[in-house]
Amino acid sequence: MNRRADFDCIVVGGGMVGLAVAALISREERLRDWRVALLEPDPPRRLREEQTDLRVSALSRASERILAAVDAWPAIAPRAGSYTEMVVWDAASTPDGPDALRFSAAETGEPDLGHIAENARIQLALLDSPALRNVTRLQTRLKALDCSGERPGLVLEDGRELSCELLVGADGGGSRTRELAGIGRAGWDYGQTAVVAHLVAEQSHRETAWQRFLPSGPVALLPLFDGRVSLVWTTTPAEATELIDLQPEQFGDRVTAATDRVLGSLELQGARAAFPLAVRHARQYVRPGLALAGDAAHTIHPLAGQGVNLGFLDAACLVEVLAEASEAGEESSSLRVLRRYERWRRSENSLALGLTDGINRMFGSRSLAIAALRRAGLSLVGAQAASRRLLVRHALGLRGDLPAIATSADPETGQ
Repeated sequence: MNRRADFDCIVVGGGMVGLAVAALISREERLRDWRVALLEPDPPRRLREEQTDLRVSALSRASERILAAVDAWPAIAPRAGSYTEMVVWDAASTPDGPDALRFSAAETGEPDLGHIAENARIQLALLDSPALRNVTRLQTRLKALDCSGERPGLVLEDGRELSCELLVGADGGGSRTRELAGIGRAGWDYGQTAVVAHLVAEQSHRETAWQRFLPSGPVALLPLFDGRVSLVWTTTPAEATELIDLQPEQFGDRVTAATDRVLGSLELQGARAAFPLAVRHARQYVRPGLALAGDAAHTIHPLAGQGVNLGFLDAACLVEVLAEASEAGEESSSLRVLRRYERWRRSENSLALGLTDGINRMFGSRSLAIAALRRAGLSLVGAQAASRRLLVRHALGLRGDLPAIATSADPETGQ
């Protein structure tokens, strides 16, 4: 008679997506008997009230609902800067030109277009979620993995050997889980680097996200809750190195010029950082007893701000599939069940990765003909309210094949 597994589910990775997976499983009534563990060697640091994390995410409405479902949103909301407008324009145009693309929450019936929140605050809110109270914390690393037996077997760096019915790899783009499982990836490096920083603007950001497409990549100013803006400037590695090395005043001047002075003069506050960009897609999301979620399965260009939103939808879809299988008396960790999750999310993620990559390439082209078509396309979309509403609802995670938890009404807004 086979020994019972140590856990029903072990989630590898205590980032935003891994925490969401563990919390969603723990709160799911249909999985109430599951024993869940979270494997993460480095818990997030506790920030002081006056500290602002350099890395931020643009949270969609679907992500907001998922976070609310695990009681994490109330801790995030006070420091999440909502934005009700978005303006996108080409380097050859102006933010108030006829070919600039403007999105407004008012014309979609939504209270906002999303929220800009600090990654560390999201992570801490999830870590403190009541849904994680019954989750076992394993503060060590995954050393080895054996998926050849009846169930996954793990060897941890602290010497422990554990087994589980289902192993979820949510340990980021450099996923150790994916590597040990022998799952390859397709994709490429962009030859671009994202420079991030926070700045004080001469003019109010007016709860607006601003994005200008330069030949080397997009530069975005995202509204923070305290009136400042968060910069995400995608450019060449050489220019990124130059920007990081500039004196603070020079850096502010360069960002001011790159953003067409849309908010007047900009002044750097705090640190800067740079991150190389790539697109990657796992060749498989699942194996018997194993599933990948978030960046472990896919990484995406940041220009559309969809990275963590796709990861949260992975988490919600995976848990919904597991819960429905359990309710039907199926073996939740079987390949037959897990492939439902893979089919669901791989198609949705492939669409997002392809669309984002195409936009980046289109705006990065130096061809005069493509530039003319690009501006004509922006003008056409900008003139059609129905097209703008459709794009906004996609960005908010309100269209497509969604998990039930992402379509439920928010208790505060009723939206």
